[in-house]
Amino acid sequence: MKEPFDNEMNLEFLSKSANEAFARITVAAFASQLDPTIEELADMKTAVSEAVTNCIIHGYENKIGIVKIHAKLYENEIVIEIADSGKGIANIEMAKEPLYTTKPNLERSGMGFTIMESFMDYVHVESIVDVGTKITMSKRIKREEMNSSTEISQMTSMP
Repeated sequence: MKEPFDNEMNLEFLSKSANEAFARITVAAFASQLDPTIEELADMKTAVSEAVTNCIIHGYENKIGIVKIHAKLYENEIVIEIADSGKGIANIEMAKEPLYTTKPNLERSGMGFTIMESFMDYVHVESIVDVGTKITMSKRIKREEMNSSTEISQMTSMP
């Protein structure tokens, strides 16, 4: 079991494609408390974008539903859950195969889960047909060296 988290947020929005950017930016702003690099932030934003797009395009298809995001911050990690109450995934392993898509007519690449897995440290998919899908992802933030603004503030506060 994970140690107590430092902060958490919940976000719910309609499954409209215009809300994908809102979700991506909101999670990035929340994650910024961990002081990630620009690359780490871009990775999270891309993974969130893919998961939210899956909820909108595949989970709800041409219907409007609610997409839910629940995120927790730990000392150096963010855990993000993105869920819908849509149609669910009949075969998760097949859906995770690179280039597999149920929407070739929409020019979907079939790379969503592959992209999530390449940008995040952990990705887990749970789904029940006609109930919905939940994707849980996490990313550790590697703070190997201090950034220059931290060094400057530390140097100016020294006695």
